[in-house]
Amino acid sequence: MIEFLPVSIGIGCFAIAFVLASLVEYWIHRLMHKPLKLGERHRDHHRRNEAQGVIWEFLDYVKGTVILLIPMFFVSLPAGIGWSLGAVVYAAFSSYAHQLQHENPTKCFWMKMPVHYVHHKYNMWHHNFGLGVDWWDHVFGTYKAVEWLTDEEQTYAQRSYLELKWW
Repeated sequence: MIEFLPVSIGIGCFAIAFVLASLVEYWIHRLMHKPLKLGERHRDHHRRNEAQGVIWEFLDYVKGTVILLIPMFFVSLPAGIGWSLGAVVYAAFSSYAHQLQHENPTKCFWMKMPVHYVHHKYNMWHHNFGLGVDWWDHVFGTYKAVEWLTDEEQTYAQRSYLELKWW
């Protein structure tokens, strides 16, 4: 039983970090819609309506989290590994999801509606802030369902899940 405890701690820390990373992403995206210096680059992202590529998105997301990964290693090695993997895996997933929603939103099968795509398509400054998941939009009342699937989106569906800008 004792040997399973470190694995359980690592798995638990992975899950917690993954969910917390999605919450941090949600709130940072909301803050980027405030008239603050933080939002200047984001407003340019809205004007261009394109993502940087999966790799560049990932590097941006990880940059902000590296310092938050270290403290869990002081708890235990399994906790630090699980926590770090959870945060990094979410950053990779979110980077991919962000790029996918800009280039092929119909492939976001894990959401009823690709919230980030809709956020851009309808210029929603107060709704649909999720990039990888829509959980927090539902929790905080910022989810706004709209009819989004038009003929334009149907042409995207012909591409594969990997036909994206990667860098």
